[in-house]
Amino acid sequence: MFKLLKRVLDLHLLEKLSQHCTLFMFLLFMLPFAQSCDTTFGSGPDGSLLVHFVENGTFPTKIYGDAVDTNKFILSIADSKGASVYYGSFGAAPEKIIAAPGTYTITAKSCEFTTPEFNCPQYGDTQVAVVSAGKECRVQLNCDQLNSGVRLKVDPAFLSEYPQGVLFLKSADGKLMYGYSERRIAYFRPGNVSLVLNDNGKESILCSRYLEARQVLQINLTIGDNQSANIAAGIHIQVDTSRNWTSENICIGADNPEKGNEKENAYSIAQAKDNIGASDVWVYGYIVGGDLSSSRCSFEAPFSSRTNIAIAAKSSCTDKEACMSVQLSQGKIRDALNLVDNPGLLGKMVYIKGDIVESYYGIPGIQSIVDYSL
Repeated sequence: MFKLLKRVLDLHLLEKLSQHCTLFMFLLFMLPFAQSCDTTFGSGPDGSLLVHFVENGTFPTKIYGDAVDTNKFILSIADSKGASVYYGSFGAAPEKIIAAPGTYTITAKSCEFTTPEFNCPQYGDTQVAVVSAGKECRVQLNCDQLNSGVRLKVDPAFLSEYPQGVLFLKSADGKLMYGYSERRIAYFRPGNVSLVLNDNGKESILCSRYLEARQVLQINLTIGDNQSANIAAGIHIQVDTSRNWTSENICIGADNPEKGNEKENAYSIAQAKDNIGASDVWVYGYIVGGDLSSSRCSFEAPFSSRTNIAIAAKSSCTDKEACMSVQLSQGKIRDALNLVDNPGLLGKMVYIKGDIVESYYGIPGIQSIVDYSL
């Protein structure tokens, strides 16, 4: 009897052990899947990125007479593994960029810049953002000048003394020939830049300077009274470090009592919406649509109404709520700006002078227009 009872107990223990082993193997098998399903980060519904430029960014509103067009900035968005989410112009980017929960690096720059060039200031910024599941993440880019510049001012006596001489500005990335009559600024990546004189095949370094980002140096070249076999000994070099984009910038959106009174101080779309009631002021934006009603706005041709258009901060905007409506009263301004007769204006920047009203076709608008500029 005792042996029989022991036999039963042994079988029961064996069965239990087998069940535990099966459970252990199952948990071991499921472990990789459990690790891949991290519910604290990187899971859940997609979120979105909304990228905008800071209104009072430090890049100037104009460069050599041309407005800085942020729609043409190169926008790059990459996830934590370096995979590209978006690469292209800022203007062509969606208003909301759908992204899975995670960390993203957002970079914008006005142009590609790798080798020295004339008249090529580069502006940009980089931000890191975290997108949460089902949430909007707003990113503001504040663009500074990334490269540096040099401008030469050559005394006429220098040309007389070295008629065969050729001046170069040289960095590790390359060099630019700088003619005696050249007036443009030569741009370089931050680092050492040397001024070199090539006279009949013989090169002499006149000076070397380390340039910081945003710094623009003016070098004045004159001829000294006591020249010697050493060319550099007879050349006086004055370095003017007062030129810096920070001292010459016009900040977009800076507090200014004259804001909006002149086209050069025009309100952006965001600023205009913050100044409802302002009259006889300038506002700038991109023409993105027309055929407005209380409930809709058309963003694609063909258009049927000559009485209104919609403008926005981005030329790619297709969200009525992000726009401002513009009333086109009968006359020359309507003839020039309506999209029925001028479909090619879609996507173009326009400056409009008028009164900012709280609502026109359900969104903030501009009425009583007295002037415009494309």
